[in-house]
Amino acid sequence: MRPDLPRGTVTFLFTDVEGSTRLLHELGAEAYAEALAEHRRVIREACVGEGGVEVDTQGDAFFFAFPTAPGALAAASGFTQALANGPIRVRVGVHTGTPLVADEGYVGSDVHRAARIAAAGHGGQVLVAASTATLVDLELSDLGEHRFKDLAAPEHVFQLGDASFPTLKSLYRTNLPVPANPLVGRKKELVDVLRLVTDETTRLVTITGPGGIGKTRFAIALAGEAADGYPDGIWFVDLSPLRDAALVVPTISHALAADGDLARHLSDARCLIVLDNFEQVVGAASDVAELLGASRGVRVVATSREPLRIAAEREYALDPLPESPAVELFRHRAAAVLPDAEIAYETAAEICRRLDRLPLAIELAAARTRVFGPDALLERLEERLPILVGRARDAPKRQQTLRATIAWSYELLVPEEQQLFLRMAVFRGGSTLESIEAVTGAAPDLVESLVEKSLLRLRRGRLVMLETIREYAREQLERSGEDAEVRNRHAEHFAAVAESANLNAGALRPGGQRLEVALAEQDNVRGALSWTIAAGDPGLGLRIATAIEQFWVVNDPEEGRRWFAALFALPGADDVESGLRAQALRAWGSAADIAGDHEAARGLYERSLALHEELGDDRGRAVLLHRLGIWAMRERELDRAGELVAESHAIHERHEDVWGLAQTVGTLGALEREAGGLDRASELVARSAALAREAGVPWWHAGMVAEQAALALEAGRVDEADTRAHEGLQLADDMRDYGGRVLCVGILAGVAAERGAVERAGRLWGAIEDERVGAPLGGWPRHRAGVAARVDALAGGELDAALAQGRELSLDQAVEEALGED
Repeated sequence: MRPDLPRGTVTFLFTDVEGSTRLLHELGAEAYAEALAEHRRVIREACVGEGGVEVDTQGDAFFFAFPTAPGALAAASGFTQALANGPIRVRVGVHTGTPLVADEGYVGSDVHRAARIAAAGHGGQVLVAASTATLVDLELSDLGEHRFKDLAAPEHVFQLGDASFPTLKSLYRTNLPVPANPLVGRKKELVDVLRLVTDETTRLVTITGPGGIGKTRFAIALAGEAADGYPDGIWFVDLSPLRDAALVVPTISHALAADGDLARHLSDARCLIVLDNFEQVVGAASDVAELLGASRGVRVVATSREPLRIAAEREYALDPLPESPAVELFRHRAAAVLPDAEIAYETAAEICRRLDRLPLAIELAAARTRVFGPDALLERLEERLPILVGRARDAPKRQQTLRATIAWSYELLVPEEQQLFLRMAVFRGGSTLESIEAVTGAAPDLVESLVEKSLLRLRRGRLVMLETIREYAREQLERSGEDAEVRNRHAEHFAAVAESANLNAGALRPGGQRLEVALAEQDNVRGALSWTIAAGDPGLGLRIATAIEQFWVVNDPEEGRRWFAALFALPGADDVESGLRAQALRAWGSAADIAGDHEAARGLYERSLALHEELGDDRGRAVLLHRLGIWAMRERELDRAGELVAESHAIHERHEDVWGLAQTVGTLGALEREAGGLDRASELVARSAALAREAGVPWWHAGMVAEQAALALEAGRVDEADTRAHEGLQLADDMRDYGGRVLCVGILAGVAAERGAVERAGRLWGAIEDERVGAPLGGWPRHRAGVAARVDALAGGELDAALAQGRELSLDQAVEEALGED
């Protein structure tokens, strides 16, 4: 153990030469060696002068430890200034921690963190961790929070001095999951696949292997290592909850916050997309091929149990871990549950061998060391695996071994845990504890027991079962004889959850809408809908689909249309209780309307109206009269529209229905707009916005604010239009409402045109000029024509250039720009 190393609170300093290979070629070997020697002298002199101790040096990189943070920064400032005019420039990372000093030197994450921070910088730049910044009294530039490769949490980073440098080489644009544990082994595999990913001729790399081989964890580590080459981000897309290949592209769009045409969003992007668990949606392989064909800068890494089999693909099969990393993995995971356990290498190696050195199998076994010592664990494996291997004769051997391992882990559960385990198979995309209790009947301590045994994981407040384990649980559920009963309970429960979101626009309850509930549980809702179709239960299916009507409208109206079409095609759909059938037809019409199929929407609305009239349902009838009034207005049948909306309005007034009045008052305003009464129209739309806010319907509220902005612009009240459009755009963006964002960006383009801001007007208009979207009052065609005329009046070279720039923007980029000041 080195006695000279500082102990207690220590500040680490790492340096590295920027572009060493380039410098060697530029300077030649002799001159480079002289410059490198001078650089070493300068750094050593500055660091030793401030009390630093040289811990290690490798090639052209230094590692120093300081007893104080001010000393480390003084040294960094000194040698970067001394080297500033020479050929060599170094990047520097500084971090303070309390590491353990062992025989081999410093041990702990602080060393790793300091090195990662240094690697993210540029020549001449000194990066300072927050842990160091709090210990010095210096002017530091705040660079914000950054995620670094393999570090579990974001790091707040500062810079010594105020010089300008390029963006840090960190994972600053990513949604990669934060790994709970470091990747063990796989160094050779990472090098191999990184070579593939960085090859310009490779567009798609598919990581293949059996369940439990560690494909997802490997892909996350790979993406982190490749981050420097993708300035437009690294994006992780979890496909495990999906079974419908048609949902793959919308799911990618959602993960990338891309709206409208995904290929257009990615056309000039240089990004890496990780598509995890592709095997259950292989029908979408052609969609991925089309996406890659339209986006030359995009690379995809897919994980799958089978290749996608498209031309752009390179397959890389993961093998089981070698012995040494497998033992390291077992010991690491066992130490998490039994810190004081002493596990002999030979025993751990034999356990891993019996598990075929599959990472998931090793983790499951290590979790049981809390109950069984290593020797007893090995004995259990000896007893169980020979019986379980080979049940599925046509499955690969490793898959049989994993099945045996999961089966063994399952059979070690007490009966109550086993019952919960198999019932958990009904949940897609995880669930809340409350839903698990309601569907499975399990107590919280029983759920916690499965978490402790690594059969459930807690992710962002939701309990998730790995898909490999869930498949085994689903098989056990099917064999148990209670499959239908549990799936029915799941569907009934999520019907109630969907209803609690209050998104049925025709039967709004007090308390307002909760779109976030449907967003969080959308995969469970899809699972419940799939079950109702498989079980031939159109009543329950229509109840669920209708309950989240507004989710389809805001999120994906085409998906809503598909579900309703499938449900109404079931035998017995015409026998569903008339009230529910009437509401379902209306909700189906909502999805068709927003999707742009207005004729189909009218037919569905008329069928729904007829049922409501048969039932004597005055309120339901009022909703449909209003919808048909909007349709008539869109067709320029203004007198007929006025009659329908006025009748609907009178019914809502009679029932004192705030939400109903919000809609009819707004549409009366739209009719005034069509008749040329802009002032009266503005008054009515403003009142509609207030009523929608009172009713708790954010989509209509945002739409009315946008309509106020459009009317103000048409009337020449430019400042008011600007204020309202900013407000409406923020509301729409908070909901990720595609149509609302397009409408407000367009209005702000018109505002910019009125003010003569040619570049802003052209960029915003270019981003959305070709969009055709739905809006609450159907006013986009009128407003679009008005804005287009204002922008066209700016004709000239500056406008043409701005329009061209705008056409390259994604909607998200356009929204960000539009929310800024004119």
